[in-house]
Amino acid sequence: MREVMDVLKALADESRVRLLFALRDGELCVCQLIALMDLAPSTVSKHLSILRSARLVDSRKDGRWMYYRLPRKFQNSSAGRVLDLLFKEIEDSDQILDDQKHLKKICSEDIGKLCQRLFCKL
Repeated sequence: MREVMDVLKALADESRVRLLFALRDGELCVCQLIALMDLAPSTVSKHLSILRSARLVDSRKDGRWMYYRLPRKFQNSSAGRVLDLLFKEIEDSDQILDDQKHLKKICSEDIGKLCQRLFCKL
């Protein structure tokens, strides 16, 4: 029951749902997620921490940067089925369509320069 409640809590926030949708097509650096969300790094990190606690994202560190992705193992799980349903329901929403356009632009940038620019602003 605790796991189900953690998943529902994680999905109860628009920013976290947007982060999950952004990760739908593959791994992203935390810098790319910060740029997409246009939120403070600490806020994005808190959202990612909640998603990680609910086992909705996996992370790995590469040098100075953290990368996030959807876990491969839950594709056939209850959480995976819930995410599939959620993604189908929101994929045509204005916010998600805007995010996809913005993310495409963000992903075309050099990741090192993007991360440096974001963290030099702090």
